Amino acid sequence: MTSITRRAIGLGLLVAGLAPALAVAADDWPAKPVRIITPFPAGAGPEAVLRVLAEKLQKKWGQPVIVENRPGGNGFIAIDAFKRGATDGYDLIQLDNVHLVAYPYLFKKLPYDPVKDFEPITPLFRTYFFVGVPSTSKFRTVGDIVAEAKAHPGALNYGSWSVGNPVHLGSALLESMTNTQMQHVIYKETSMLYTGVATGELDFALGSLATAGPMQRMGRIKFIAVAGQKRHPAFPDVPTVSESGGPAGYEVTGWTTVAAPKGLPKNVADKIQRDIEAALAEPDIKERYATFGYETFPVTRAQFTSFIASESTKYADVIKRAKASLD
Repeated sequence: MTSITRRAIGLGLLVAGLAPALAVAADDWPAKPVRIITPFPAGAGPEAVLRVLAEKLQKKWGQPVIVENRPGGNGFIAIDAFKRGATDGYDLIQLDNVHLVAYPYLFKKLPYDPVKDFEPITPLFRTYFFVGVPSTSKFRTVGDIVAEAKAHPGALNYGSWSVGNPVHLGSALLESMTNTQMQHVIYKETSMLYTGVATGELDFALGSLATAGPMQRMGRIKFIAVAGQKRHPAFPDVPTVSESGGPAGYEVTGWTTVAAPKGLPKNVADKIQRDIEAALAEPDIKERYATFGYETFPVTRAQFTSFIASESTKYADVIKRAKASLD
């Protein structure tokens, strides 16, 4: 037996000997406090529901679950802290969909790799967007908007609060799917955006129940469609975009996920997923979600990975067509 063969056998025995220990360590996880870093500021909807989840997980795990706010810098501050943190599951991160499916095409160079740096565990929520128009608008359907845009290229406008957010890219997706051209108007704040819709400065804007809902409840804007495959349970009389004369298959959602470092042992990742999904199924969390217009989005990790890939492909095409950039 050669020395190389002996070393190979020895290494194999060492790995085999370590396997049960690793399994036990995973079964006992967590054995110390867990940190979840979030790029959202305190009080924001995604951060608020994360804190409710953290309380549930703390009770389940018997260890402190600390939510650490690192807002600013397009989320890069939070991502940098995550990348410098623990790699064994004790440091997790909340990511917005734009971090995984839009920023890779909006920035020429990112301080992270969305595939190599993250292991998305499970989505925390998703929210659908409504097509909102001024309450006095002549547009009754999405078909009306599309017809006007085709008749007068570049004359209609829509708004958002920045380049690359779901409201902007979702509106650009509508342009792409209908082969129309409209103007994108950027507002400094979300509240200013929907005031712009209410006053008629904007022809329309996509908005969630959390962002556009207050103006809708005041009667200053109206929802003419929801950008989903089915009607929203809170607004059963509001048709889907396809039912409203828009393109079939049009869907725009916002979502966040809890992600771990890439390469986290599968049994630890499975435990985190199971415990998060169990917490999200509890009635008080569902009730809290409803106040923001969020819904749970239970899928397997394989299904979630496939969903992220399809979202990435969709927005890569939209961003290319819109010639959007954040560099």
